[in-house]
Amino acid sequence: MVRLSDLHPSEAEFIRGWADSMRPLDPAPWVEPPPLRAATVAIVSTAGLHRRDDARFTPGAVDYRLLPADVDVADLVASHVSTNFDRSAFQQDHNIWFPIDRLRELAQAGRIGGISPWHYSFMGAQPNHEALAVTGEEVGRLLAADGVDVVLLVPV
Repeated sequence: MVRLSDLHPSEAEFIRGWADSMRPLDPAPWVEPPPLRAATVAIVSTAGLHRRDDARFTPGAVDYRLLPADVDVADLVASHVSTNFDRSAFQQDHNIWFPIDRLRELAQAGRIGGISPWHYSFMGAQPNHEALAVTGEEVGRLLAADGVDVVLLVPV
């Protein structure tokens, strides 16, 4: 992870100002999920992941990509680029940004009830949270329709 002190002062000032301009999100009501051994789990990543045949994410994109539970991970591509992280970990182990193998292991061991048929990826580094309201609510409805009880959020 790059620290602000590692950046050129003008870039660090820009990023600090960008972060300072973001307003906190209001808390949502607490929802009690079922025990994990009975819960259906989905992944929501902000790594800008998509299948090779899907449209790439563009900087600041507020749409999402569907990733099926049986996706061939060799088919996953990350559109998200940033000076703030090293992409080589993802290239060595896709579970860093999309831990589908870990969910499969947990489901097989009976530690979770099941895996959602669909998972979702957004572009990270979003300065305008309000712009994600429509697609965020849409994905929430889709997760609910698939009977998802727990979402594993993987911020990148």
